[in-house]
Amino acid sequence: MIVDLHIHSKEGSDGRWTLDEIFAEAVHRRIDIMAITDHDSVRAQAGAIAHAKAAGIRYITGAELNVTFSHPGYRNGKSVALDFLAYGFDIEDARLVGKLGELAAFRERRAAQILDNLNRELRPQGVAELTAEDMAAIQATADGSIGRPHIADYLIAKGIVTSKQEAFDRYLVKCDVPKMPLRLDEAADLVHAAGGQLVLAHPNDPNGTSLVALTSSLAEQQAIIRESMLDAIDGVECWHSRHDQATRESYVSFAQEHGLSLTGGSDCHQDPVLMGTVPVPEYVADQLA
Repeated sequence: MIVDLHIHSKEGSDGRWTLDEIFAEAVHRRIDIMAITDHDSVRAQAGAIAHAKAAGIRYITGAELNVTFSHPGYRNGKSVALDFLAYGFDIEDARLVGKLGELAAFRERRAAQILDNLNRELRPQGVAELTAEDMAAIQATADGSIGRPHIADYLIAKGIVTSKQEAFDRYLVKCDVPKMPLRLDEAADLVHAAGGQLVLAHPNDPNGTSLVALTSSLAEQQAIIRESMLDAIDGVECWHSRHDQATRESYVSFAQEHGLSLTGGSDCHQDPVLMGTVPVPEYVADQLA
């Protein structure tokens, strides 16, 4: 049985494919259980439920929430961003939907501010400034919530940079604007009130939003979870496309020791197409029932 509980869509956030394309590929790859987990969005959930039913795929509602987190023992208490996966919640819960709407609206304002900052960088270089028409074009490519990756793609399309890495290195790091903060206790309250579970996403992802921002030590990461997260979370994402075997084994042991759910998925944004390639055990989905 093939399980993938971490997939992003174009309709909801920064996936490259529509739900039609995702579920057609899921059928082709014989995925049995899946979840669409768009960033700070449940926009695609109703459609995903309908697609899954038509395809005969067991579906679990999902979202990936970006949380502002700090620990006094690291970075002098300076906050970092961490991702948490919400599963099995009511997609029509008014409080959850309302908060995600606030986050989406803030993302729009944040994107406009980032473009203003970009223009301050581009102006001295003699590069044409980005306009309201450019913002509209970026929004059209995003479909869901706008983030820096969408802006990076647009800078590539405009010929200003040649790669996402260059976009971030030259512009998007220095031109960044803080996201709307969402505290862990607030995220947990919203998800639990909506009948769902909250799971720490990819805790040891070296290239993503993870505890690596605080420490690369698995022992220290897990001490942070014990000290600051156990009252809020229900599980840990142990299987992930950028978790090595040592990480998987360590987090499986940690989760079992503390009575946490174990989850996993590819974190597929369709670039490349990783759906169904992470060997997530079948029992993982049953913990989220």
